[in-house]
Amino acid sequence: MRKNRGVKSKAAMSAGIAMLALATSGTAQAQDTTITPSDIAAAHARAVASVRSMQPAERTVMTHGIMAMQLSPDSPPPPPEAVPGAGYVAGLPRLGLPALTESDASLGVAWIGGLRHDGATALPSGLAQAASWNPDVLYAGGRMIGGEARAKGFNVLLSGGVNLTRDPRNGRTFEYLAEDPLLAGTLVGAAIRGVQSNHIISTIKHFALNGQETGRKFVDIRIGEAAARESDLLAFQIGIEKGQPLSVMCAYNIVNGAHACDNDWLLNTVLKKDWGWKGFVMSDWGAVPSLDTAIHGLDQQSGVQLDPKVFFGAELAEKAKADKVWSARLDDMNTRVITAIYAAGLDKHPVSPGGKIDMAADAAVAEDAAKQGIVLLKNEGAILPLAAHAQRIAVIGGLANLGMLSGGGSSQVAGEGGPLAKVSVGVDSPFAAFFSQAYNGSAPLAAIRKLAPQATVTFRGGDNLADAVNQAKKADVAIVFATKWASEGLDQADLTLPDGQDALIAAVAAANPHTIVVLETGNPVAMPWLGNVPAVLEAWYPGARGGEAIASVLMGQTNPSGRLPITFPASVSQLPRPVLDGYADLEPDFMGNPPTPNAKLSANYDVEGSDVGYRWYARTGAKPLFPFGYGLSYTSFAEDGLKVDGLKASFTLHNTGTREGADVAQLYLVSRNGAAKQRLVGFARVNLAPGASQSVDLSIDPRLLADWTPSGWRIAGGDYSFALGTDAQHLGPAVSTRLTGKSWKD
Repeated sequence: MRKNRGVKSKAAMSAGIAMLALATSGTAQAQDTTITPSDIAAAHARAVASVRSMQPAERTVMTHGIMAMQLSPDSPPPPPEAVPGAGYVAGLPRLGLPALTESDASLGVAWIGGLRHDGATALPSGLAQAASWNPDVLYAGGRMIGGEARAKGFNVLLSGGVNLTRDPRNGRTFEYLAEDPLLAGTLVGAAIRGVQSNHIISTIKHFALNGQETGRKFVDIRIGEAAARESDLLAFQIGIEKGQPLSVMCAYNIVNGAHACDNDWLLNTVLKKDWGWKGFVMSDWGAVPSLDTAIHGLDQQSGVQLDPKVFFGAELAEKAKADKVWSARLDDMNTRVITAIYAAGLDKHPVSPGGKIDMAADAAVAEDAAKQGIVLLKNEGAILPLAAHAQRIAVIGGLANLGMLSGGGSSQVAGEGGPLAKVSVGVDSPFAAFFSQAYNGSAPLAAIRKLAPQATVTFRGGDNLADAVNQAKKADVAIVFATKWASEGLDQADLTLPDGQDALIAAVAAANPHTIVVLETGNPVAMPWLGNVPAVLEAWYPGARGGEAIASVLMGQTNPSGRLPITFPASVSQLPRPVLDGYADLEPDFMGNPPTPNAKLSANYDVEGSDVGYRWYARTGAKPLFPFGYGLSYTSFAEDGLKVDGLKASFTLHNTGTREGADVAQLYLVSRNGAAKQRLVGFARVNLAPGASQSVDLSIDPRLLADWTPSGWRIAGGDYSFALGTDAQHLGPAVSTRLTGKSWKD
């Protein structure tokens, strides 16, 4: 029996954490609003008939849309019926086709700088949700966002971010989910199902290989087909299979010489032909270089104000009038858009602004996600949970007296009344409101005081180092909140904490050996002070009720159960590209525009190929600061009885401690025909009472064992070995099974 790392505590696991035993095949959701391939096929047949009924003037109405906001005093305002937000595509009332009202919504209905003068519930960041390793959390969050979107008048949500973390310095890492295609694809599929259960269209984005913000509109990602199919594209493929998103948003970047929104191989060959996907491809805003993108697979031009011109309007109509090939392509574009409308039921379930929102219930969804996603990275001497007899607690830094940091960019969400505090980053553009450091939600200080009424809880901002040290010396326990802002449009320079926070933590730890660090970050960070503090919590950007979630874990009401969905490097020297391509040479403009018309930038993803994240560390033998899948608990677990028979695996999970808790069992391929080859092939989040056991069965997706070849997937016949792990670097005994060779198409 292999012991799992865990520390006993006096805290019970909060009720309501869902047990998930078959994570590889997704959690069956008991609602009849799930969109199935047969629903899409029926919608497609209806759409074909509708396209046949189109009049010439109607053929390009739904192939392009605008940003639903006035970008400058001189620009025309959007139509009165457009809901202020990311986009608006006119409908065709004669055919019963509603307009498409679009909102950014990865982490909640976006704030867009307060343009609508309302608020929404902010989910924790994508990484925080993914750290739960629980598709139920992602489904509940997607369903919540979709419900709020309907109430605000939106029927298309620009959600479903699933780009793999190839570089942890990527500014949008916080929005995305993981470095592994099985984990990311499974989770994003659940989120999409949740959104679309509201009769709303969800995207999956950004297709594909959108791995950095530096030069994002002109960086050319170079990668071989096999490496792409086995990694980033597989995450999208799994997400599409599990979530059935009705739209794909193509990316800004270039892939192997062609823009992602103008990439015949990505859009026509992979997405539409090989995967048989029937929805529509919308562009990212400002990502359309020419009319030819239509022939190369793009179905809808979004946010036309940001492109050189409206390509998919009169110019497209003229092409279709003169050329049968273009005419057929235009019919297909319309068919795909209308298929999505019918499959989601937008025509039968219209949206309108002004609906009621149960903000308290939605906040509870966000709080549960935050609790399940907080990762306990260190707990030396079982300092956590905090003892009930602690009489003086010093809370220091991070604006913990005010609220929780959130990530910047188009995914920014704010509650009613707007952000509690904003720090401008000095961007002089119509999009300045998108790029400010915003603090939202709840204050950890107040939540800690509420759960520790017996204690004197003091607060210091941390800007005065001597004062912070003085307070730490007087306290039984010091809790330092450290923050690092991340945003769309700007990559991280390195892994360090900004504003002298490393020095603050070191000084407080020197003054008080009982120092706990709580990290609010969107990316992994370096921890030069790690050896001098007994406890570290990674809280990410924890959303609308993050303060309550953090306090609940600190005080022991919630047993931490999060596991890292990405690797924390020990240093940037361990990364495939230690120097982030273009970062030192380009002046960031947050939009990723080239500094000159012919600017060139490339990034070679063939360095690691499909060995993304933990697989790169397995290949190189480097030891990260914290590995993929890592996380501690206030109880302890063990797993035994691993059996693998073909593509089926089973084992038993035990809670060997004295407290209820949830563990995430992780099954890894470790070798193939004697050659080392690591890959996550299954996972299961299981909640157990103390002393309880649970048998777990997993089905292994054959693509996770296969290689991509010019003729499709191929499993080499032979012996395959698997092991259970507490994380990607701590694995138990290997168990082997023999597989017959097999080849197949997508």
